[in-house]
Amino acid sequence: MAFIEPNPLQAANKAEGNGTITIVKLLTPAELDGKCDMYAKVIIPPLCSIGVHEHHGNTETYHILSGTALYNDNGKEVTIGAGATTFCPDGEKHGIANPSKTEDLVFMALIIKK
Repeated sequence: MAFIEPNPLQAANKAEGNGTITIVKLLTPAELDGKCDMYAKVIIPPLCSIGVHEHHGNTETYHILSGTALYNDNGKEVTIGAGATTFCPDGEKHGIANPSKTEDLVFMALIIKK
């Protein structure tokens, strides 16, 4: 059994989104074994976002842990909260924003290679 140190990084204006988000990569490329591009906890501060972006050669799943999100699914916006799971297939677009003025949006992100 291995214990992996989290590897947090700051990303400004991710996919032309607003503000600076924190991405805590929970597995390294060695643990992902070439099957996934990323498994991470993502923290989006109030009024920040990850812009709408298209996936090529992979899929992405978000699972909301806390907070409220405005999720963009190919141009259709939906409000989701803790416990919701989204899936963006290869070739489609999505984005996510934190509309709250006070609470962080926290979710898990999994990018699987096709």
